[in-house]
Amino acid sequence: MNMSETMPPYQPATPVASSTRAWEVLCHLSAAIGLIGVPFGNILGPLFVWLLKRNDSLGIDAHGKESLNFHISWTLYAILAGALSTALIFLIVGILMWIVLIPILFVGWLSMVILVLIASVKASNGELYHYPLTIRFLH
Repeated sequence: MNMSETMPPYQPATPVASSTRAWEVLCHLSAAIGLIGVPFGNILGPLFVWLLKRNDSLGIDAHGKESLNFHISWTLYAILAGALSTALIFLIVGILMWIVLIPILFVGWLSMVILVLIASVKASNGELYHYPLTIRFLH
């Protein structure tokens, strides 16, 4: 018996599926643009990917909205925390507030990076990750 008779024919993976998965992952990882110093890059990266590819796949649309909602929410939280911290520094506590503020900002930044990595891994596995503490601006 010939081996080619017992094995099913080779079925290559469809490039559309792998391309779609890559764009879904990019919806999350594109937020790293903010880490290189682009102002609001954490929002602009996912926004660009989502606007470019949202009509190609429902998955890309869902991942893009989820990433955008998360990064808009976290940016608003950061702005509010910065304003509150600045007010507390000048009005109440003074320079000692920086001892508390810097670790809190670092933990917030590190949490965002970890959540983006988790979402990217989930997207690469074909799952939609729902970020915590996210305001749903886009449905």
